[in-house]
Amino acid sequence: MVERILFEQARKHLQDHRSIIILGPRRAGKTTLLRQIESIMAKPVLWLNGDDTDTRSLLSSPTSTSLEHLVGTSKSMVIDEAQRIENIGICIKLIVDNIPDVKVFATGSSSFELSNRISEPLTGRKWLYTLLPFSYEEASLHFGRIEEKRLLERRLIYGYYPEVVNNPGSEREILKELSGSYLYKDILIWQNIKKPGQLEKLVQSLAFQIGNEISANELGQICGLDNETVERYMDLLEKAFIIFRLKSLSRNLRNELKKSRKIYFYDNGIRNAVINNFNPAGLRNDIGALWENFMISERMKSLMFHNLDANIFFWRTNAQQEIDYIEERDGFISATEFKWNTKKKFRITSTFTNAYPDSKTSVVTPENFEEFLKI
Repeated sequence: MVERILFEQARKHLQDHRSIIILGPRRAGKTTLLRQIESIMAKPVLWLNGDDTDTRSLLSSPTSTSLEHLVGTSKSMVIDEAQRIENIGICIKLIVDNIPDVKVFATGSSSFELSNRISEPLTGRKWLYTLLPFSYEEASLHFGRIEEKRLLERRLIYGYYPEVVNNPGSEREILKELSGSYLYKDILIWQNIKKPGQLEKLVQSLAFQIGNEISANELGQICGLDNETVERYMDLLEKAFIIFRLKSLSRNLRNELKKSRKIYFYDNGIRNAVINNFNPAGLRNDIGALWENFMISERMKSLMFHNLDANIFFWRTNAQQEIDYIEERDGFISATEFKWNTKKKFRITSTFTNAYPDSKTSVVTPENFEEFLKI
């Protein structure tokens, strides 16, 4: 079993009274992670599942008395698929405030639903984590660095969803099932999307534009949606952990782009399944975009899993000078370009280094990428 980095993050907070909330996409391994954490939870452990009708009935209109009766002698309480339960934030708050000997753990597959329900009630009462599919770091620790590096091209095509990694040879079937309506289940359930076909068309259009600047107007024309709906759908796709967007860095130069955004997918395999292209790296005309998407999503995982704060951007000028990835941490800026072709020489533009003279610059290729992913 691949041990998740968040296991150690959770271990640090087992003795305090705050609840531990784990968000993430469906089938990223949240329940499996909780099973791992269960080995170090205080016993006995009460397991509840929000998919169960009885559980939803018990927890949707809680009182302190009913919760004390439900918890009984348990020292730990797990609520899986908590996004299905009305008033889940109030429920966990009552437990934290009134049953101090019980540690609460909860998972949710849709950040827009669960986080909205827990943010206010659990202020100061929770540790919030995001679990995404396996990271390169986690896979390297499990399979070995040499083996994982050997599998790099395979990961670029099929990604890191646990089922995909654990079932070599069945990647296409698993990804096609994951990228179908199952991928949008939370959005369709909670946001009352009346035209799911257009949502899927938008996702496909975004998949063809990874690493590019996106225009709501152009996307709307392709998908038959108005600009406002496109923006709303993209926001929902981000909150469902399917895509994420980078804003442009604009501080020192008049001709820096100020309002542009670039689009990426959290998982390369999902992206390739959406466009139904599983061709190997050597036969692809989008390998540069795949490499960029893979590197940025892996860096995102590193920051999230290690609970580090950073501002992330891309950079571009009106003269089409650009840098793929900018990261600002603790006041320091690093600028990174991603190049799949290791033989092609490349330099960071002097326009950027002159404007940001204290920045650290690098070009990341398949030969040196592990340094970029280190924390």
